[in-house]
Amino acid sequence: MRHIFVLLYHLLLRRIFLLSVLLLSGCASYYGQLASGQLSLLQSRQSIDTLIGDPGQDAELRQRLALLLKARAFASSNLGLPDNASYRQYADIQRSYVVWNVFATPEFSVEPLQHCFPIAGCVAYRGYFHQSAARATAAELSLTGLDTLVAGVDAYSTLGWFADPVLSSMLRRNDEQLAALVFHELAHQRLYLPGDTAFNESYASFVEQEGLREWQALRGLPPPRAERERAYRQLVELVLATRERLRVLYASGQPEAIMRTNKQAEFMRLRQAYHRLRERDWKGQGYFDHWINQPLNNATLLPFGLYDGWTPAFARLFEQSGRNWPEFHAAVEKLAQLTDSERNRQLQALMTEQGQQTQTAGT
Repeated sequence: MRHIFVLLYHLLLRRIFLLSVLLLSGCASYYGQLASGQLSLLQSRQSIDTLIGDPGQDAELRQRLALLLKARAFASSNLGLPDNASYRQYADIQRSYVVWNVFATPEFSVEPLQHCFPIAGCVAYRGYFHQSAARATAAELSLTGLDTLVAGVDAYSTLGWFADPVLSSMLRRNDEQLAALVFHELAHQRLYLPGDTAFNESYASFVEQEGLREWQALRGLPPPRAERERAYRQLVELVLATRERLRVLYASGQPEAIMRTNKQAEFMRLRQAYHRLRERDWKGQGYFDHWINQPLNNATLLPFGLYDGWTPAFARLFEQSGRNWPEFHAAVEKLAQLTDSERNRQLQALMTEQGQQTQTAGT
């Protein structure tokens, strides 16, 4: 369930010197565990070329890494993405996820608890390199009456400040998904606008989607299957509608006991709508059963809508750029230089144009 649980975790450790400072401040601290976790990744990296050339390594691992290197070369030569040391090394982290993010909201709010850090700024979660620490933090927050979510993350980007390796946790994906992830992360390394998550993630999501389509075509393979992606978009619509109804409920001024009852009714309504979609539109495919069957609360709704709200706008911009990657990236850079209001105005105009084009194509 990529868009939900593969939330990009940007450490933004700008200088190696900062790692040393944080480690000296005590590994028991929150900052210390971030620094020691990042340092552990750096120390466990191995050259992919060396692994591929070692007959003593697992044959399937060597085959998958060899294909990934080809996708990584394609990203730079065909998609205009950085040609650097990232994703040319491999790290076996010996666990399913590299970090676990902890989200929290008040009982009667859909707004996340914000955490502000030096360099990284304010984000809607805290990340931990150890699952036990993430769960302990979530438990402490729950005791104060907050809704919480612990979400495992199989990859994150340091935005080029370090040579990000391919992680063993990333290999849980199939080859298509793995290539898409590398395209996504390299897009972040090419352009990242601090403070505008929707812009950053929509841009990277478009590069991922279009890049994967071109990568598949180059290899003589059919385009990525769209059924699951359409199902995900339908799920997002359900979740965002639920979140908006909860927002109205929490602003209603009703007694807490009544809001608590109506809150649970909304989650029941969401589950019922999900099961109707599963049977009616997805032919019984339980794409997201694991998510819908977990205990639902305000925090479990937070990750939705973060990744691709502006993606159609970038699709339109790509067409306007003649489907030329360098021209497209240059146009995106110009958008990034605008004020927030002007950038959003232009993105909305692109969204409208793309919607009109889609309607015309469908008639």
